[in-house]
Amino acid sequence: MSRRGVMALSVVVAGTSIVGARAASTAIPAHPPLQSFAPKPFPALKFMDQTGRPLSLASFHGRFVLLSIWATWYVPCQKDMITLDRLQAERGGPHFVIVPVSIDTGGLAPVQDFYARFKIQHLGIYLDPNGSAMQTLNLQTIPAAFLIDPAGEAIGLKSGVATWDSSRMVKFLTHVMSSKSPT
Repeated sequence: MSRRGVMALSVVVAGTSIVGARAASTAIPAHPPLQSFAPKPFPALKFMDQTGRPLSLASFHGRFVLLSIWATWYVPCQKDMITLDRLQAERGGPHFVIVPVSIDTGGLAPVQDFYARFKIQHLGIYLDPNGSAMQTLNLQTIPAAFLIDPAGEAIGLKSGVATWDSSRMVKFLTHVMSSKSPT
């Protein structure tokens, strides 16, 4: 194909991309980095903050929540927590928060040690020392993360390790949250 033909084709492709951009922005990618689904009720999960104050997801009502169930002793959770920390630093705010709930039976001390060792600086500390999250959420493995919409309903799930701050994941989360946000 000639140079002129390539340029003409690229103009057509660019024009098609611009015209189709709005429609494409509402489409879910063919291979999303986490499973997304229609909003569904989320089980009543109880946990506490680092001061021992009881919390539930209702404490975060009105925000998108990425709820991560993890443990300090499980090596795959280390990568997850490091990338979740970077995602929280980059994207966290009044409309989106990451809530990492540790199922460590040792409570606060091992989680604080983990945060210090891996330089976790942007995530809050949330605890479930009796491990009830595993039963309540019927989990077989950790890490497991749920994307919860501002109404408190589950709209996504990722079992296993993810690179939460990858450009693909950030684009996907941004897409899902913008398409589910009330206007």
